[in-house]
Amino acid sequence: MDKLRGRAWKFGDGISTDHIAPGRLFHLRSNLPELAKHVLEDARPEFAAALQTGDFIVGGRNFGQGSSREHAPTIIKMAGVSAVIAKSFARIFFRNCINVGLPAIILDTDTIDERDELEMDLLAGKLVNLTKGATLSFPPLPKVMATILSEGGLVEHIKKHGDFKLD
Repeated sequence: MDKLRGRAWKFGDGISTDHIAPGRLFHLRSNLPELAKHVLEDARPEFAAALQTGDFIVGGRNFGQGSSREHAPTIIKMAGVSAVIAKSFARIFFRNCINVGLPAIILDTDTIDERDELEMDLLAGKLVNLTKGATLSFPPLPKVMATILSEGGLVEHIKKHGDFKLD
């Protein structure tokens, strides 16, 4: 999971968990593969059908705001998104992303345009915009977060290493 590559899908500020997993589809929460077919359809109706595995969601400020819907980052990942890049994230959404194994990267997204081809190196903290020939840097994730992501999320991490022990 060190290097990710895909196209940018650009979203603005304030994308909420209701945009990601519409409340009107509440009945699909027990069928996440079906709910993933509707990811972000209230923000961009064509998104889920046109998404290609590995593509990136590029957001503005406060991505994932609103209610704590754990299934919101899960269906983003299930739909095939390799990472979410945004200027800032709602705190709970950010942690839920890491917990389900979906990279959430804080970065100024102003220079990234719709459909730009991107390549991200999570360990080096580099995002290369292949379309524009530009490289952006971001703080590499803390080691524990990188480990959780590389192991597929918090549940898989705990299965492999056991429960956390506090000193």
